Amino acid sequence: MILGGGPNRIGQGIEFDYCCVHAAKSLHSLGFETIIVNCNPETVSTDYDTSDKLYFEPLTLEDVLSIYNKEKPVGVIAQFGGQTPLNLAADLKANGVRILGTQPEVIDLAEDRDHFRAMMDKLGIPMPESGMATTVEEATEIANSIGYPVMVRPSYVLGGRGMEVVYDDDSMKDYMLAAVGVTPDRPILIDRFLNHAMECEADAISDGEHAYVPAVMEHIELAGIHSGDSACIIPSRHIPQDNLETIKEYTRKIAEEMHVVGLMNMQYAIENGKVYVLEANPRASRTVPLVSKVCGIRMVPLATEIITSEITGRPSPVRALGERTIPYYGVKEAVMFQEVDPVLGPEMRSTGEVLGIADKTGEAYFKAQEAANAALPTEGTVLISVNKKDKPEVAEVASIFSECGFKILATGGTCDLIQKAGIPAERVKKLYEGRPNILDLITNGKIQLIVNSPVGKDSIHDDSYLRKNAIKARVPYITTIDAARAAAEGIRYVKKHGDSEIRSLQEWHSLIK
Repeated sequence: MILGGGPNRIGQGIEFDYCCVHAAKSLHSLGFETIIVNCNPETVSTDYDTSDKLYFEPLTLEDVLSIYNKEKPVGVIAQFGGQTPLNLAADLKANGVRILGTQPEVIDLAEDRDHFRAMMDKLGIPMPESGMATTVEEATEIANSIGYPVMVRPSYVLGGRGMEVVYDDDSMKDYMLAAVGVTPDRPILIDRFLNHAMECEADAISDGEHAYVPAVMEHIELAGIHSGDSACIIPSRHIPQDNLETIKEYTRKIAEEMHVVGLMNMQYAIENGKVYVLEANPRASRTVPLVSKVCGIRMVPLATEIITSEITGRPSPVRALGERTIPYYGVKEAVMFQEVDPVLGPEMRSTGEVLGIADKTGEAYFKAQEAANAALPTEGTVLISVNKKDKPEVAEVASIFSECGFKILATGGTCDLIQKAGIPAERVKKLYEGRPNILDLITNGKIQLIVNSPVGKDSIHDDSYLRKNAIKARVPYITTIDAARAAAEGIRYVKKHGDSEIRSLQEWHSLIK
């Protein structure tokens, strides 16, 4: 029996359906009959020919147990449906259900920050300072001992729901008073916010004793943006070789120490050359389809083979998997509702993902934007307006746009910085500075691309008119300086080299050594 992901929602999408369908097909080829339990009519897993039996029922303990008692399957796979079935795993096991693959105790170990930190200390793997709190007093005490800013989030949630960066005691008090469902066994998690750190992640296939890491993914946005919303490059491009080796070694150590059986996703951040573990997810993650497609590795079928090996007696395929050299890049980009203000943060807002593959990261990023329905222009006018935090890097981004022949418009301080760097730029008025202003230019079709990075709640409200009108006028907009740099590099590459030849996925895979 395979437990699906339930209704699709923000933070839990179609990637889990991908995993469930591939698992059903793999089980079929291994000689098993399959039962899928899922309640979403929009998925492939609920198609009549995907599994031998389909139960279109809600993923609740009562429903799953009644199906289990009726069908009496050899076991249940819970790790392919995301957080929804994982939240049921412990109760199912307590009711006598045989959970195949990674056990519920391991899943709880990864969620329990105290136990997880103790395990990291034992393995000698660094984590950002953190703590857990259930009251305002505990939270402010922990935050002050760690030092602001801190990242706060509830435990056991989908898509980083309720996650925020908090900068002072007043904001912490507001957050704790607004937090819902905080109990001693479901506390608020508080972590040191890694400032200006590169975030990356690694997916692994593990048999409980050995783990294999196909590639490390490098996030384009810095730490603090939810991994589901962040664009990322597979394999990584800017991570130093020694850090890459460290990430792979840490991933293998953690998977083996936790006895993960099946898939696992690890999140890391690199600050000043040091690798920190952010979290471990002993389950299928949203990046599994992307890693499978870019690296040419069938992650779900391999995991399914491992998960069922206790029944079939087949040897684990993990040891036979060797290192791969991938001579091209895949860029994942998040897709959002067109009407949603696109400010990125720790809480996930995207509804899906697309993938662009090319020889160079610039072209792959350009393709990914096109696939996400946010095609980048190759000429015209770019508006740049960034917050104080991003000002040191704005000249570099503006120089690439200028090199590509774009006319640059910029607001106040941003314009001064660009002009000081010797790059031609024209000052434009914000809404409250009079007319003609940014809004007039967008409405009249004078702007082809917007780079606008807000900071803090006040600025988000202040700049939201700009992004709302960009959505209305269908002008591509970028809300982080890292994505702006990637976009500028992508435009530069396409302008210099034009579109490369189109290759099938199989042709890309034939280049892997």
